[in-house]
Amino acid sequence: MRSVLRLLLVVLGSCAYAGLAVLGWGGFRLFFSHPAFVALVVVLLALSVVASFAGGNLSAGVHEARGNRWVIPVFVTIGFLNAYLPAYTDRRELWTIDGDTIRWVGVALFTAGGALRIWPVFVLGERFSGLVAIQPGHTLVTGGIYGVIRHPSYLGLLINSLGWSLAFRSGVGVLLTVLLIPPLLARIDAEENLLYSQFGNDYNTYRSRTWRLIPGIH
Repeated sequence: MRSVLRLLLVVLGSCAYAGLAVLGWGGFRLFFSHPAFVALVVVLLALSVVASFAGGNLSAGVHEARGNRWVIPVFVTIGFLNAYLPAYTDRRELWTIDGDTIRWVGVALFTAGGALRIWPVFVLGERFSGLVAIQPGHTLVTGGIYGVIRHPSYLGLLINSLGWSLAFRSGVGVLLTVLLIPPLLARIDAEENLLYSQFGNDYNTYRSRTWRLIPGIH
């Protein structure tokens, strides 16, 4: 029953997100006359269904870095702006990137970023929290994708957001994606400090041989 409720909530949230884009583009008929937009919404709903089975939680666990909670309303605000404004500016031809090919590049990036965003949630399961927190029985994962990049889900979030913006050829959307970076880096700092306090030198050793967010940058 819990998994069904979670699926329902995630899908409803995604429909609301897509609905803002539809509103920005002037209605269902105009929006869904674009094949790239149809593909974008199909991918959004598919990712939502997959994400509902990925695990994760919003638990403060046994130890939380509460001072980092301010980033959550920032992410939510930027997210909702990015749902509506790229579609609106695309329709009004405001600060747009020329060419229809860019829409399909955006769809591809949105798909890849969404998959990268969800993959680590499957790996971590209930250790993955919407809060910066140590969960009961928390262990340090250093294999798979985490053997290369320490924060793959956050990289996926940026790629996903950029893809959504480019699907609407939106310079405003690209700017909104850039605005995600400062709070995201603040969250990463809080997370790494918390993990160091929990795992000590083991985390420092892991950190020394992996990239933080982007390959080549420790």
